[in-house]
Amino acid sequence: MTPSSPTRTTWPYAIITVFVLFAGYIGYMVQQAMRTTVDLVSTDYYQQELAYGQRMKSVARTAALPAPVELTQDAAGQVELQLPAALAGQAVQGQFHFFRPSDKELDFLLPLQLSADLQQRLSTAAMRPGYWRVRLDFTAGEQAYFVEKELLIK
Repeated sequence: MTPSSPTRTTWPYAIITVFVLFAGYIGYMVQQAMRTTVDLVSTDYYQQELAYGQRMKSVARTAALPAPVELTQDAAGQVELQLPAALAGQAVQGQFHFFRPSDKELDFLLPLQLSADLQQRLSTAAMRPGYWRVRLDFTAGEQAYFVEKELLIK
């Protein structure tokens, strides 16, 4: 009689291999999560939050104007601003903030330069296609106003 050799089973090795591969995958995912940069929408978000009350007053004052502040995009891709006639004769100063939520490197500011009929046209030819927010912050006669619109540049 010859002694038979015990049969080897591979199940313990397979289970250990699965656990090692799973631990390696989790380690890789943690490493990728640690490398990913998370940019805040704004670097000075705390100061902006403190000024939020003033912003809401500006928004309410803008909504109370006799005619709305119109910020539209025409078929040629230009952005057109039309302020209400009620602001005529007042010193109007302000700026546009073009804000790209997906890439803060594309954000830029433009000064408000109105024509005599309280209009301004802005070309979007140099802007990348996609979703943009336009924030218009302006003052007229010592009163602050604020408008925010969403644009889709094609």
